[in-house]
Amino acid sequence: MRRPVALTIAGSDSSGGAGIEADIKTMCALGVYATVALTSVTAQNTTGVTDSLHLPPSLVAAQIDAVADDLGVDAAKTGMLATAAIIEAVASAVQRHSISRLVVDPVMVATSGARLVEDDAVDALKRRLLPLALVATPNVPEARVLSGIDVVSRESMEEAARAVHALGPAAVLVKAGHLEGDASDVLFDGESFTWLEAPRIASGKVHGTGCTLSAAIASWLALGRGLVESVRLAKAFVTRGIEARLDMGRGSALIDHLAAASEEDA
Repeated sequence: MRRPVALTIAGSDSSGGAGIEADIKTMCALGVYATVALTSVTAQNTTGVTDSLHLPPSLVAAQIDAVADDLGVDAAKTGMLATAAIIEAVASAVQRHSISRLVVDPVMVATSGARLVEDDAVDALKRRLLPLALVATPNVPEARVLSGIDVVSRESMEEAARAVHALGPAAVLVKAGHLEGDASDVLFDGESFTWLEAPRIASGKVHGTGCTLSAAIASWLALGRGLVESVRLAKAFVTRGIEARLDMGRGSALIDHLAAASEEDA
């Protein structure tokens, strides 16, 4: 028996709320086999990031090679890619192994506000990795950085999605979590916009929502679902996880990944 394989290429979060730990929990909850290429180690909890160490780009690439050469990769996602050299190594490995179902979560700042990437990494992300993505999933601050557009409304979310799409990904999902009002996101495939409507859950800050969403999209893609359906199912998964959130630390709440899984996900 072979289970669909999803690969997360991301940093580690010692609190388990975001990063590869959140990705693995999500992938396992959705029934795919989770594999990892670790990019960075962070000392992190619900209140912030206190330290970090970035792995050598050659080691990041070697992890991707090891998984792809043996197990195969049905879909992959990227998270924290802190340096231009790591991004170059990841992009080359993605091309080398023809990983077409790639979700790029352009992680730049942690929920706590800590910056997670070096300045030159943003340019490398635009130039090397976004053109390889089936879908990119920027939140509002990330969409502002990538597009240069001040995202403050549904109209400017669509404008930013167009601008990010012009950088090369097949589709762009702009997430509205940092705006006031509802929590509706917009998906642009280069031709049309699909709005994913959702009410905002009054919960304060929740740690790891972006990581969980991108991992869920990759999981559904690995299971053979189409892009729009994968995004819808992933958003529903995150919404359930926020509704069942865990208040375990002194800072942001944590998603309950196990409670987020439903009978429909089986």
